[in-house]
Amino acid sequence: MVPQTVAADRIASSSLTGASVVSVCALLFTVASFWWLNARQGRLQTWEPHSFAAVVHGSTARLRLPLVLHNTGPKPIVVQDLILTFPDEPASHLPLLWRSSPSRLQPGPDEEATLPAGFVVPGREAQQLFIEFEAPFSGILPEARDYKAQIQVRVGHRTGWRPLLTFTLRAANIIDPDRYTVYKNAPVELTKEDRRRADAALLELLQEHGDGSPPGGGRQGDPPDDGDAGTSG
Repeated sequence: MVPQTVAADRIASSSLTGASVVSVCALLFTVASFWWLNARQGRLQTWEPHSFAAVVHGSTARLRLPLVLHNTGPKPIVVQDLILTFPDEPASHLPLLWRSSPSRLQPGPDEEATLPAGFVVPGREAQQLFIEFEAPFSGILPEARDYKAQIQVRVGHRTGWRPLLTFTLRAANIIDPDRYTVYKNAPVELTKEDRRRADAALLELLQEHGDGSPPGGGRQGDPPDDGDAGTSG
């Protein structure tokens, strides 16, 4: 009888251990699923714009970009501020600041000026925005070439500036810098007339700036960053 009792106890203990493991695994799966679906902090992402509006007049540079911001996680992300920099340009010593949030890409006299204001990107959603950047004495004189541009963002759940998007700004498409209008941000083959107009406009800008150097010179200062890159938690 004793051996049979011992064997029965072992079987019961083994069954209990197996049931405990299954229960613990089910609990862990439930907690992990809840965190992934409801409490996970996602990241903010966007993509290279297909077009932009630009004007470089006198000492002011202004760029308007169409952006789609996507929150990859379930928790909302608060966007506090945005800036546009040209990290590879030694003459660009000032970033372009967020000036307004217009309702369309094409500038016009009838549009209402909307001052910068923080906004929320809900979890797992995307928002289309038009962001206008501007800086006085930015040092930007558009040449007929590609520029490396970077949008940086401050979000509510992180500290410091974070790189949001690095993309190619094709300034060769800006054929009339004095006119605030829309251009494609894609490689295009300009006609001889377009190149002639662009060269004439750029020459006029260079003459306005003397030798083309911005006041103060120097390299663009990077904004403060006191953490790792990215917007995820």
